[in-house]
Amino acid sequence: MNRSTAPSSGADDVIELLRRQGSRAGLASMARYAISSDRAFGVSMSQLKLLSKKLGPDHRLAAELWASGWYEARMLACLVDDPKLVTAAQMDRWSRGFDNWAMADTACFALFDRTSDRWRMVVKWSSSPREFVRRAAYALLWGLTADDKAAPDAEFLKGLALIERAATDQRQWVKLAVNMALRATGKRNAALNRAAVASARRLAGATDPTARWIGSHALRELTGAGVQGRISRQKSGSKKPRTAEAQVGSLQRSAARRISAACPPCLTPPPSRPASSLDPTAISSP
Repeated sequence: MNRSTAPSSGADDVIELLRRQGSRAGLASMARYAISSDRAFGVSMSQLKLLSKKLGPDHRLAAELWASGWYEARMLACLVDDPKLVTAAQMDRWSRGFDNWAMADTACFALFDRTSDRWRMVVKWSSSPREFVRRAAYALLWGLTADDKAAPDAEFLKGLALIERAATDQRQWVKLAVNMALRATGKRNAALNRAAVASARRLAGATDPTARWIGSHALRELTGAGVQGRISRQKSGSKKPRTAEAQVGSLQRSAARRISAACPPCLTPPPSRPASSLDPTAISSP
């Protein structure tokens, strides 16, 4: 490790490096994405991901970084923590610190969706009165549609029931996560596509305007040619079993794609991500 560019193992050293890497332009970018900069340096997500690779997994360091309260330190904590060592108590404790959508999403996409208590927390957080904790439930469900390859359809069917229950929540950050969780569930396989389309139809026909918005947007995508073509290929195609190493690499790439789409100061989500999913500049209200 090059000590001139990478920190030593202490949290104070890491935070000092983050302070030096921050910029006013980064803070301005965060503000455009509705991220509070009161406790932030303005470090880009690409810089945080590069730093996390240099540091490697470190549960103790993650705890110290989170405890600092700095935005970038907490984002980095999500990237370097070891999911095998993360408990439900830690997940609850960290969730109480979610004060913006980017932090909630990064914790779920990069860390929580590989913990042993992931499904239990989806259910628990789905009824939280706190906006970003409830958002985390559906961001976590979204992440699990891609990363929990072994999960039975029954878990996602329970998730669809939670989605329908939350569909009248008018808060912007909850609404967007519920919408994306519904759409992602319907892309997992043919059976879940049928179930998600049925949920979307019920929501699209609801009297509540937020539920109608969620249902109509999901229905348009899930019944469209792109998703239906992919589902058809899944049914007809055959895939070779992947090695454990290949599966881990796939999980890492999947999380990286969602983090790149979700987290500022990355200014433009990838074209494959619907603009209305996470880009607050592209939100249309019901």
